[in-house]
Amino acid sequence: MDIRITTEPGELDVPFIHAFLSRSYWAEGRSLADVQRCIDHSLNFGMFLGTTPIGYARVVTDRTVFGYLMDVFITEAHRGQGHATRLMREVLAHPDIARLRVLRLGTRDAHDLYARLGFRPMEDTTNMMELKRTTT
Repeated sequence: MDIRITTEPGELDVPFIHAFLSRSYWAEGRSLADVQRCIDHSLNFGMFLGTTPIGYARVVTDRTVFGYLMDVFITEAHRGQGHATRLMREVLAHPDIARLRVLRLGTRDAHDLYARLGFRPMEDTTNMMELKRTTT
């Protein structure tokens, strides 16, 4: 079967994406409504094996200068077959992402994948700040 990657929001399998994310370490418990809201406000990449969804990634971006890569996953049954690398190459090649000056991400366990694609630890975080809130 052929692998297909789409950025068309209407082709995404939102219940599939929600099912995976809501049990992931970074988005555990995220509601279906919140997953849909994230999709609505992001550049999305759905990965399919035939008609079966097997992966997903999204970028929050202004499509000109900055982007933040989020919610990247490949289902457990399809890992170790190069799908994550292929998905990330498609993300990085997208015209709205390829032109960005900065693309950031956070990961707990996929440093090797991202390093192979050119990502590096931030050199200087002293100017970076964040505001964290409890969920509402």
